[in-house]
Amino acid sequence: MIELTNVVKKFGSFTAVNNVTLTVEKGQFFGFLGPNGAGKTTTIKMLTGLYEPTSGSCVINGYSVRLDPIHAKAGIGYVPDQPFLYDKLTGREFLHFVGGLFHIPSRIVSSRIEELIDVFEIGHFIDKRAEEFSQGMRQRIVLSAALLHDPKVLIIDEPLVGLDPRSARLVKDTLKQKTKEGLTVFMSTHLLEIVEELCDRIAIIKDGRIIHDEVQNEHHTFNGQLEAMFLELTK
Repeated sequence: MIELTNVVKKFGSFTAVNNVTLTVEKGQFFGFLGPNGAGKTTTIKMLTGLYEPTSGSCVINGYSVRLDPIHAKAGIGYVPDQPFLYDKLTGREFLHFVGGLFHIPSRIVSSRIEELIDVFEIGHFIDKRAEEFSQGMRQRIVLSAALLHDPKVLIIDEPLVGLDPRSARLVKDTLKQKTKEGLTVFMSTHLLEIVEELCDRIAIIKDGRIIHDEVQNEHHTFNGQLEAMFLELTK
């Protein structure tokens, strides 16, 4: 579960995020939308502890990101918009490294890696060095790393960057299944068709403020109209 309460982030005289209050429930697939420069990535960096709010609070699974960062971050998986890997490590070595950061026993890490190899079909390159990876390969390894410790919350900034259609389908199916199992997904993306397909709920941010918050379910769907609504609200 994610709770932002009256969150403000200023850089000098510029207010990037302006009094955002938002709650994302357990098991919800949440789409966070907005034009470039609206405050999406700044909000994500506050949720993950990379930025400290100027005021307000960010709480993950009951833990304050500012006051109790270790417990808060232990329950988060994070995929940034630019996936980072250590070029001289193989994919498997990188996943073992991440497992060590979360104090997961090596035997359990090895078992989870085998599961993720099947889920994301990464077996043919996991033992190559990251410097040999394509963008899509990097993205799949980083997604695997984000899920390795079985987090309760997954925060993703542009999850399908560089993925071919088959890989994108694998990622979408996996994330949707994980939310059915109780994972909370907070996703920022410009791909509105992906939002319509996957998200239970969306919020639109513009000039640092939430200007729209809407739930999609079996009784109410965007029905191909999300793009038109987004363009109208953000013009």
